[in-house]
Amino acid sequence: HFSFSKRKAKSIFYFQIIYKTLFCSILAIQIQNFTQGGLSMEHWDLYDQHRNKTGNMITRGSEMAPNEFHLVVHVCIFNKQGEMLIQQRQPFKYGWSNYWDVTCGGSAISGDTSQQAASRELFEELGITYDFENIRPQLTINFERGFDDWYLVDYEVNLDELVLQPEEVQGAKWVSREEILQMIREDTFIPYYEHLIHMLFDMRQNYGTITRSSFK
Repeated sequence: HFSFSKRKAKSIFYFQIIYKTLFCSILAIQIQNFTQGGLSMEHWDLYDQHRNKTGNMITRGSEMAPNEFHLVVHVCIFNKQGEMLIQQRQPFKYGWSNYWDVTCGGSAISGDTSQQAASRELFEELGITYDFENIRPQLTINFERGFDDWYLVDYEVNLDELVLQPEEVQGAKWVSREEILQMIREDTFIPYYEHLIHMLFDMRQNYGTITRSSFK
């Protein structure tokens, strides 16, 4: 009996080693394919400082000239309870690994309009189909290397029906404004300015910066 138990324990031990080795090998291949293939082959249109396309493109990861910029989009989906759908980045994703983030975001690829980029990113990362064609972003934020369009959308989503992109996303959930702010303070959410989080929630059903009309 002792001999059988010992052989069984040894078998389990070797199985665990083989499983871990295979898992690490598959993960390494996925990371290599993603970083070397997925990222390096992504092309961006280049813009001047006035957001006019220059007619030139760049491969992601290549250095841009000081007067060259590219387009980024973010989408924030809210439910009727006023909660935002957020996603958690994969542990092997470059930049902010394991952190939670807004619903989705990413760079526009060559040929994308801002609206097309928003639709594509949302579908690729979470499997959500949404038509942004006739929607303008609620705000655009200029950052050092480009323009960042933010779309704020009221849309009911069933978490069980999401299709998470394995290279990018490991989880998703609905959270309140206060929960996001607390996660930022706990260093589990990408450290956006807290004022930006307030603005996203406050502006989600309106355009502009005024809370009410002057006409009564």
